[in-house]
Amino acid sequence: MPDNLPELRDIHLPDGVSIFPLAYGWWLILLTLLAIVSLYYIVRLLYIKSKKRYALRLLASASEQKSLNSAASMSEILRRICIYKYPQAIVLIGQQWVDFLNDHSKSKLDKKTAELLIEAPYLPEKSNRFSDEDMMSLYIFCRNWIGENL
Repeated sequence: MPDNLPELRDIHLPDGVSIFPLAYGWWLILLTLLAIVSLYYIVRLLYIKSKKRYALRLLASASEQKSLNSAASMSEILRRICIYKYPQAIVLIGQQWVDFLNDHSKSKLDKKTAELLIEAPYLPEKSNRFSDEDMMSLYIFCRNWIGENL
């Protein structure tokens, strides 16, 4: 029998398969994941902004009433926001309510506007105690407060 061993060679394994360049399927999966994450953040941003827009629309409609009821409506809008964001503030009344609003705002309520916010629900409709400037300053404060807290 002839000796064939010198003609045998070692087994040579092929080079390993590299992960790069990625195949088209992997690019598609990466782009899909990126699109899903981007869509999530866009929807979340719109959801947050929509609460603010809704509150500002309610505030604008409340300020068009031009009566003491509009001050009570503005206070109600602020309380509705507190139900969502600051549940501990729902039970506050009077000066505690004003102090809470001032603590969570850069601009503070002046004394006359604070009195309007506190006393407006209890005054008769024809009362001349507060002027239109007081109502306007309350509206501006409420708009700023909503912008800062929602």
